[in-house]
Amino acid sequence: MQKVTVVGSGIIGLTAAIALQESGFTVRILAKDQWESTLSRKVGAVWFPYAIEPKDKSSLWAATAYHRYKSEEGIAAGVSFIPFLNAYTDEKKEEWVNELPKGTVRKATQEELPMGMEKGFIAEVPLAEPPLYLPYLLEKFLAQGGTFEQKTISSLSELAALDGWVINCTGLGAKIICKDRDLHPMRGQILRVEKLDVPSFADPTRKGALSYIIQRSQDCVIGGTDYEDDWNEEIDPEDTTRILTRLKGFGINSDPKLLEIIVGLRPKRSAVRFEFDPDFPNVFHNYGHGGAGFTVAWGCATELAEILKKAQMRN
Repeated sequence: MQKVTVVGSGIIGLTAAIALQESGFTVRILAKDQWESTLSRKVGAVWFPYAIEPKDKSSLWAATAYHRYKSEEGIAAGVSFIPFLNAYTDEKKEEWVNELPKGTVRKATQEELPMGMEKGFIAEVPLAEPPLYLPYLLEKFLAQGGTFEQKTISSLSELAALDGWVINCTGLGAKIICKDRDLHPMRGQILRVEKLDVPSFADPTRKGALSYIIQRSQDCVIGGTDYEDDWNEEIDPEDTTRILTRLKGFGINSDPKLLEIIVGLRPKRSAVRFEFDPDFPNVFHNYGHGGAGFTVAWGCATELAEILKKAQMRN
């Protein structure tokens, strides 16, 4: 099968589609929504292996993605590298550190740590700003002969009936399509504000109190929340207050000018589903990336292309 249908137009679907094109496949994308309405449009999109399992596999995917972003720096719209401080409690659990190029990661000094943070790594990591990068990817996909069609898929059998290989990149939508009990939302609320004169960092060490600042080219993203099994997509004013209060707890007393409040549901799973379907052999599942879609997308896409090339040779 030379034809591939990728279902989903977020970062996972777009990168999968392009990687497959680069491997010689004829690819189309089907999606319920265009990229503007996906979860990928809403996120900060810094390279940050957060809320994703399994750790060993996701670290390798993240490393591959890191190098892909490096090759795109200065070429792809929205891609840059920024210094990013990541708090941790147990160094042994930070497997991603070992996958980055030597010399790109170091431990933060006490002077560099925000107030209340005990340990942290600093690294130059990719930032792929969604409003710029997602349309860049779609335009690249279309320019390489790809086609896009808006269509809602409601079941696994409907997926399997599509032409050729079918790649399921539907994120949280797979909850209904695959009747996946393991897949559930992790609600995130973020504040988009005017740029702040503070370094970018993340503190994921306290469950239920995820905090981060991501400085982007035109704005700054402050987060956030990490509420599991929470389907609420409405803005919660109390969460906004919590986010701003935690910001001051780090010793940052700036009063940010609020531009937008955004809510999104991350597709969380005990482990990313990255496999052929046991009942429909033409369907490959690639969903459940938690809070690390932009971080691992190119890694998953690259491995997926290799898997399909081998499968094609066997057929």
